[in-house]
Amino acid sequence: MKIGFIGLGAMGRHMAANLQRAGHDLQVYDLRKVEGFPNQKSSVADAIKGCEVLFTSLPGPAEVEAIAAEAPLGEGTVWFDTSTNSPAVIRRIHARLKKIHFLDAPVSGGPKGAESGKLAIWVGGGQPIFEKYLPVLRTIGDQPLYVGAIGAGTVAKLAHNAASFAVQAALAEVFTLGVKGGVEPLALFKALRQGASGRKRTFDRLAEHFLPGKYDPAAFSLRLAHKDVSLAMELAREAGVPMKIGAIALQELEEGMRRGWSERDCRVTMTLQTERAGVDVRVPPDKLGAALAD
Repeated sequence: MKIGFIGLGAMGRHMAANLQRAGHDLQVYDLRKVEGFPNQKSSVADAIKGCEVLFTSLPGPAEVEAIAAEAPLGEGTVWFDTSTNSPAVIRRIHARLKKIHFLDAPVSGGPKGAESGKLAIWVGGGQPIFEKYLPVLRTIGDQPLYVGAIGAGTVAKLAHNAASFAVQAALAEVFTLGVKGGVEPLALFKALRQGASGRKRTFDRLAEHFLPGKYDPAAFSLRLAHKDVSLAMELAREAGVPMKIGAIALQELEEGMRRGWSERDCRVTMTLQTERAGVDVRVPPDKLGAALAD
C-alpha cells in the first residue's frame, strides 16, 4: 500500500520505519533529513501524492491545521493523525475536509513503544474505516482501539495524559514525605510497590467501585481513609513537606464525612467530582465485565 507519512520526530520516525519494514510503499516528509527512508520527499505535497493513506505525527494543533489547509489531499484519502491534538481542531478539520476520511489516532507508549510497536492507538472517526485499515494500524501499535466519533481518540489521550501527570505529581509529594519522614528512598520504593495500590494497575481499580457505582459494603471505609490521610498530613506539617495534592485529597474526604458517608467505601468521594461536572460515569456490570475480559 502506498502510504504518506509526515513528521519523523521521536515518535514518527519509528512508526514510519515499522510501516516501511512491513513492506508498505512509504513516502515521507520532515523538515530535516532523516536517515533510513529512501523515499523522503522535499515537500508535503510530494509525500502525499498518490497515497491511499496518510499518517501525520506532528508537534501540535497548528501544524496539523497547516497540513489540512495546504496539502493537496485527494478525494477518498484516509488520514490518521497520530499527533496529540485539540478535539476542537480535530472536529473542525473533519467538518471542512468532507471528501476525505479523517480520523484522530493519538498514540501512547513513548519512543521505545513506537520503536518496538508496543503502542496504544486511540481512534476517533468512521468505524468502518478504522476496521478496514486495522491491519495497517497494527503495524505501528499492538493496541489499536476504536473509541468513538471524531475527536473521541484525542479526548481519551488528553484524559490519559492528565491522569498520568496528576499521578506523577502525587507520587512526588508522597515520596518526599516518606524520605523526609525518615525512610531510605529505595526502601520506600519497595514498600510502596508492595502495598495494595502498588500491586494493581492504576486504571483497573476503577472497575471495583467507581465505574459500577458500588460503595456499599465498604472494602475500606471513608472513616479510615480520612484518619490515614489526616495522619499523613500531620506528618507533612511536622517534616516541613508541602502537600498541595494531599491537601486536596483530604478536603474531598472531609466533604464525604460531612455528608455522612463515613462507613461507606472511601471511593464514594469520587462521586463529588461527577456531581460537580454534571456527568454520570457508571457502566453496567455486564459491559464492564466484558471490557475487563478483553
